[in-house]
Amino acid sequence: MLGKITEILENDVIVQLTIDINQQPNLVNLHVVFENGEEKIVGQIARVNQEKMVVNIIGELKPNSFIPGVSSKPAFKSIVRMIRLEELEVFLGKQETVDGYTFFGYSNVYKNYKINVPVNDFFSNHFAILGNSGAGKSFSVSSILQKLFTSRSEAAVGANIFMFDAYGEYTNAFKDLNKVNPLINYKTYTTNTQFSDTEVIKIPIWLLDVDDLALLLDVTTPNQLPIIEKTLKLVPILTGNTPEVIKHKNDIIARALEDILLSGHEATKIRDQVIAILTKFNTEELNLESQIVQPGYVRTFKQCLIIDKMGKMQEMELVVDFVKKFIDDSLSLSTAPDQECYYTLADLEMAMEFALISEGILKSDKVYDYANVISVRLHSLVNGDSKVYFEYPEYISRAGYIQKLLTNPLNNGKCQIVNFNINYIDDRLAKVITKILSKMLFNMAVENPIRGSMPFHIIIEEAHRYVQKDTDTEILGYNIFDRITKEGRKYGVILGLITQRPSELSNTAISQCSNFVILRMLHPKDLDYIKNMVPNVSNEVIVQLKSLKPGNCVAFGSAFKVPVFMYMERPNPTPLSNNVDINQIWYHPKQTEVRTQPVGNITPIERVGNTSNPIN
Repeated sequence: MLGKITEILENDVIVQLTIDINQQPNLVNLHVVFENGEEKIVGQIARVNQEKMVVNIIGELKPNSFIPGVSSKPAFKSIVRMIRLEELEVFLGKQETVDGYTFFGYSNVYKNYKINVPVNDFFSNHFAILGNSGAGKSFSVSSILQKLFTSRSEAAVGANIFMFDAYGEYTNAFKDLNKVNPLINYKTYTTNTQFSDTEVIKIPIWLLDVDDLALLLDVTTPNQLPIIEKTLKLVPILTGNTPEVIKHKNDIIARALEDILLSGHEATKIRDQVIAILTKFNTEELNLESQIVQPGYVRTFKQCLIIDKMGKMQEMELVVDFVKKFIDDSLSLSTAPDQECYYTLADLEMAMEFALISEGILKSDKVYDYANVISVRLHSLVNGDSKVYFEYPEYISRAGYIQKLLTNPLNNGKCQIVNFNINYIDDRLAKVITKILSKMLFNMAVENPIRGSMPFHIIIEEAHRYVQKDTDTEILGYNIFDRITKEGRKYGVILGLITQRPSELSNTAISQCSNFVILRMLHPKDLDYIKNMVPNVSNEVIVQLKSLKPGNCVAFGSAFKVPVFMYMERPNPTPLSNNVDINQIWYHPKQTEVRTQPVGNITPIERVGNTSNPIN
């Protein structure tokens, strides 16, 4: 017996010690049981001195079960004793990594105690891994995923993990998984167009919808969305060549020409605009060389646009009548064939130019002001370096595209981890690509007739740079990451957020996370944010976060019955996230070589030293 209860305050119990504390190991964070007959209340030692200790109540032990929370308080007559191993296993888990569990790490409190986590409880919910730079986030993520594929005899062949790698760190940690188990495959895409050994990320432009293009073109007002919507309707018409498509094409060109011809502008302006349109948009029937037949003579369309000395277009009525022949009131963009087809960024730009013309950009300065800006941005994309990421060589459907992402080209095997290295592009484009691909995965999961049968895990490194409170909600009505965290779980789309600045994350996204692995945190704003946003975190835990060693963490949430202090083993191989060796570079520059860390076969990870306390 450790002592006697002298005071009970909310969920804290004050115990007057009856043991010689100097003969005991460090008792802080160890668990005690307040036993009163059949009743067993479990607490964790928060503070201790020579005379007394403060114990936080964490739950109640029932036969073969544990009820977390302060459901009842211990009686003053309760026996106060240290927890036994068989009781500890009820809420910290068994020591064997059995079916349905994966090995995470070792307890910081109980020496050699393995922490095995239920796969469903952790990976079926959104999670966050938080910690300052250098606290061990990359090592922890690598260790967790390596163990997921190596700590059990059977392989997680059905996993679909998509990582957005902000620094290109993780390939070193995962590229040899196939050597451990040939059923497990890893694949990486890069944004480095100069690195020929790795395939560059390429997204088919025709798979982007209005919302995707709004993000890509940095739309700033909802008034710009109809332009994009019309553009997407026009592009299959303007690039198609079937009889039905050509009929629609003639109709929309003719309507644009009619608006210009009847605009009332000066004849020279009308002529120039008509010529500009038909130079770029035309068909075999409707173009500048189309013949207009009149009794006694034949002229081309262009010849009928001649302006006389009085500044008038004498054949205006004739031209208007000719154009009206191609207008079909039974046709509209809403009745145009809704078809998926291959097109390029240049085709999209052409369609947007025509959409702007049909919206009246040639007649209205107001329309020009808010509409032309997205045309300029699209033109910059078409002619800039970033176009390479949207130059897909052949037509592919969305389902086919995602399937190709998940296929190893070397052996046609299924890839369980797909890594997008977004290190070589600016944050704005990196955020857009991350959102577009995440939305594509979410939409596919939502449309899956067998809900949750193909789960996707989206893990985002440096999440505070991409999962933010943006203007998406005001412009589009939603933010894709907020939507995924609110709705994705029921469809099997799980978000994993890795960040050193949780206070800069979207409040909605972080509030929907059910599991947290928190490493050392120092910034007062982030600590306060964790305290306010993360459920079930106590002041004692917040204080301890400041002094955790690299690789040590506090884990809690739906996968953990109580907050667990543990350390992650060093992954093997490690990600390329080591600090620069300044001493070597400064003082021994001739001996310094540019080289990558040697990579060996991944083996079951060996433990490092542990100075944790034993179970009493």
